[in-house]
Amino acid sequence: MPKVTSLRETDTPGCGTSTDVLTYNQMVVDMLRDPEADALFKALSDSTRRDILVRTLHVDHSVSELSRLYPMSFAAVQKHVATLERAGLVTKEKQGREQLVRTNIDSIRKTQRLLEGIEEMWRGRLDRFGEALKDSEQGDNG
Repeated sequence: MPKVTSLRETDTPGCGTSTDVLTYNQMVVDMLRDPEADALFKALSDSTRRDILVRTLHVDHSVSELSRLYPMSFAAVQKHVATLERAGLVTKEKQGREQLVRTNIDSIRKTQRLLEGIEEMWRGRLDRFGEALKDSEQGDNG
């Protein structure tokens, strides 16, 4: 379970105490600073790599099979698979002379949780912004 932390703004000398509360998901904040997150997003930034993930989700494919599916060299497909593997999004298993590529569903779920945490963080920011606008409008009318 990710740790959710609430922080109170610190007292500022001469300015009183702020009652604004900032809540954030510690897992998301920590993950965004993590090189692992950089590798995940780099791997997912390319449409060929995303397609490889989809293709290898239910059926394992050899790198040779994958290379026949794309208008690029075997070496280029191999580099895409290596990027996915470094990010932990796929695993390779040697079977005879072939390397079978399989999507790592645990990494997909981790990425999904990270994105959900980012969405939650932004929704919270938008909610606070909306509340501030509402308070501002009420102050102008009162």
